[in-house]
Amino acid sequence: MRKIAVLTSGGDAPGENPCIRAVVRTAIGHKLEVVGIHRGYAGLIDADMEPLNARSVGGIIQKGGTCLETARCPEFETEEGRRTALRNLNRHGIEALVVIGGDGSQTGALKLHQMGFPVIGVPATIDNDLAFTDMAIGVDTALNTLLDAIDRIKDTASSHQRAFLVEVMGRHSGYLALMGGIAGGAEAIVIPEVETSCEELAERVKDAYVRGKAHFIAVVAEGAKPDTQTLAQHLSGRELGFEVRVTILGHVQRGGSPTAFDRLLGTRLGAAAAQQLIKGQKGKMVGLIGNKVVATDLEKVLATPKSVDLEFYKLAQMLER
Repeated sequence: MRKIAVLTSGGDAPGENPCIRAVVRTAIGHKLEVVGIHRGYAGLIDADMEPLNARSVGGIIQKGGTCLETARCPEFETEEGRRTALRNLNRHGIEALVVIGGDGSQTGALKLHQMGFPVIGVPATIDNDLAFTDMAIGVDTALNTLLDAIDRIKDTASSHQRAFLVEVMGRHSGYLALMGGIAGGAEAIVIPEVETSCEELAERVKDAYVRGKAHFIAVVAEGAKPDTQTLAQHLSGRELGFEVRVTILGHVQRGGSPTAFDRLLGTRLGAAAAQQLIKGQKGKMVGLIGNKVVATDLEKVLATPKSVDLEFYKLAQMLER
């Protein structure tokens, strides 16, 4: 093997730059050429790529986002799009690929593997919803960003005796809301995995006011049912004691300098991905299991659903007093 490529796809996650850096420098250390593909699978289809060297990835370890940029690419979901991508890889003499991203990105990696092209995946998603890794790249930074926001909102909520609904990312997974809510001492957590009614939340807000609490913080995953706006409309029409406000954190959760944990995780997984390819492995995803880097077949990863541990939800309920 003489040349490999690396791309980041889907939603960005803090820690992807340290991962890219580790892929590049590990490969160069084994006398391989490295190509960076811009804008994920869209760049692969458009042949938007450039050679990378050790200096190309200097000074990026502390930066959020991804220096290779990222994009969603519906065209890659078609067989024709994937064949175009494969032709571009072959035309540029690229013999293997590292794909950094979440569920959709790893699904694309599996498709390429099934077409006979060597691929290794690296989990990077703030939802932490990929199986066979305890933590994905970006989760720790996003949680710390969320925690800082909750702490700040709690200050102003107490000053005005208000209830806040804090909406966080998580269309299909309540991981961020659940862990951020526990760490931030929220009075309620609303996630897609557990049914919650508007009336139930209203009663909890009223009860908190009666018990003399200075504020009420509910952390709501964006994919929860009922959603944030429905909950806010219901609460605003009730006599609860607290005024109700909504804060939607949105993409602020994706940005910012990666934490030490995410820098180390990205570095470990990026180096492991390159080493897997060097050893002739393919069709796998490297993940962190019990503080050890483990490679698992992509097919097995994507066939295994990963949901939040509801024991943490029970813990949150016990602490919400």
